[in-house]
Amino acid sequence: MTDLRIRAVDDDASIHDWQYVHNLIIPGDVLSLDDVRARTGRNRMEVTYLGDVLVGCTTVRPPTDDNGATATVIARVLPEYRRRGLGTRLCQRPLGQARALDAQVIEAVVLVSNPDGLRFAEQHGFTEVERYLLRDDDAVPWIDLRLT
Repeated sequence: MTDLRIRAVDDDASIHDWQYVHNLIIPGDVLSLDDVRARTGRNRMEVTYLGDVLVGCTTVRPPTDDNGATATVIARVLPEYRRRGLGTRLCQRPLGQARALDAQVIEAVVLVSNPDGLRFAEQHGFTEVERYLLRDDDAVPWIDLRLT
């Protein structure tokens, strides 16, 4: 198998690719290109390719004084590339980044409607700590998970 190629979200092409993965997997929270650009200023964001084919993206929300030194790691793999070990490989990098940022707690967030993502997080040592709706009109809850 061709190795994964991971690159920072730092130009229009990578912003577009990150946006594509996010919006496909999180259809209830569609982000514009400007939304993604704004996130690059506060988060570590990367896109991942298998050869030249986009397969996923990652985000690390760094620990801050406001969040109690908690980092949130998010790894998304496009559905057609799941169950090939790519998620495990994708997840290692943001976990390492969170640890390098001296996170005291590492969390992940998954939509209830993404059973693959929830199962993946649980298989990698995360346990559920909370379910919630972001907005009153949301129909699908989010799940916060913590690395144990």
